[in-house]
Amino acid sequence: MKLDSMIQEKDYPGYKRYFRSAFEAQQHHIFRWWSELNAEEKKHLLGQISTIDFQFIQKLFHENTQQVAAPIQGKISPPQIINVPHSSFEKKLAHEARIRGEDSLRKGEIAVLTVAGGQGTRLGSNRPKGTLPITPITHKSLFRLHAEKIHATQQKYHTCIPWFIMTSESNDFISQTFFQSHQFFGLDPKQICFFTQKMLPVVDLNGKLLMDSPSNIVMSPNGHGGVIVALREKGILNDMKRRGVKNIFYHQVDNVLIKIADPVFTGYHLKDNAEMSLKIVKKGRPEEKVGIVVSLNGHLHMIEYSELSREDMYARNENGALKYNAGSIAVHMINIDFLERLYQKNNPLPYHAAFKKVSYIDEHGNAVKPHNNNAIKFESFIFDILKYVDRGVIMEVLRDEEFSPVKNTDGADSPVTAKRDMTNLFGRWLRKAGISIPTDTHGNVIGCIEISPLFALDEEEVCLKVDKHMQYTGFLNLHVNPS
Repeated sequence: MKLDSMIQEKDYPGYKRYFRSAFEAQQHHIFRWWSELNAEEKKHLLGQISTIDFQFIQKLFHENTQQVAAPIQGKISPPQIINVPHSSFEKKLAHEARIRGEDSLRKGEIAVLTVAGGQGTRLGSNRPKGTLPITPITHKSLFRLHAEKIHATQQKYHTCIPWFIMTSESNDFISQTFFQSHQFFGLDPKQICFFTQKMLPVVDLNGKLLMDSPSNIVMSPNGHGGVIVALREKGILNDMKRRGVKNIFYHQVDNVLIKIADPVFTGYHLKDNAEMSLKIVKKGRPEEKVGIVVSLNGHLHMIEYSELSREDMYARNENGALKYNAGSIAVHMINIDFLERLYQKNNPLPYHAAFKKVSYIDEHGNAVKPHNNNAIKFESFIFDILKYVDRGVIMEVLRDEEFSPVKNTDGADSPVTAKRDMTNLFGRWLRKAGISIPTDTHGNVIGCIEISPLFALDEEEVCLKVDKHMQYTGFLNLHVNPS
């Protein structure tokens, strides 16, 4: 297959260099069906090719598959953590942090940033994960659940919270249409801003680009770290500054228990003049597969569970607790000024190889659905910027109050466990208010409960609003329509 026999500059002005780049990178197989494509299909394929830096993809493949991963340089130690408050002094500090955070919220200095670039394929869906029905009774979507939390927070603090949602090219249109068809869930459309992250081609285990049709290269979002680049490239950071935002509350779309714009977390972040802060939960067991926050060479650092030596994985403190048990839940506060300083550095975020099962077409055009990992996606991770953080806060929260992600079709971290965790949380709130809520032998609420954020955002509001004479009969939905 020769380039000059395929394309004439007069037919595709400006595109010949993209063809040549693909040929020079030995990726010419993507033109295997070129002569069979119609004009629209050729235009689509050329559009994809024009976005691909083939040399960069070659470099990523080489770095991530042919070089031995460098060991952690330096000695790790447990980081300083703000624990869940138990003593009167700790509760006093949390109260002071809350007041500081509430003041910043009232001033409109906090924006919410939701990462929602996934398609929910692990959940058996081809739709954006944010559209997944998830609440126990009314089956509200993840997007609506988060929108109602923002709506309720705004009402509570008489403010406006800008909401920035990072999608991907594969789900942006559907996500935006979903919001429009639901009238933005009662929020002002002007406070919501969608933007997309960069897409990178998916390669096979030999570094060849995968295709899932004769005219389409398989592309994948560049990881949650892609938000750092997108904030600058899409002008989002400047938009935030124009709105008076000083700090960003970052979270991923799939956590149903998220406390959006948590004023206590915000207050601790502000008190320490932190550049980036994290929420963590204690690991449930030494082998739990979560990212672990440690201190490395004077900076916060996230390591994979597999990077811990066996000695460190099972090491315990004098009180019997795991020495390294700060499990990340992907909830951050990020200072805007810090991000602007970060952009002065060259390539602040490395890319990592993620080995996946990805459907494709073979050289004969036959569809293949692999049973084992056959592909590599290149992703950047937001926590890799921790090495640039001089001042950071780590705040511990309780797993059953703030962390229940939806990642799998069944089993752990599935819609079933998310609904269970929401019902259990609501049950605890009601018991605190004096309502009798029965549980089974595993401690799970018997029956089904849903409390809309518009009725109550937390236990304190439930205690103020709920009818103390209420009799729970196994089904309870407390809801208020947005005003």
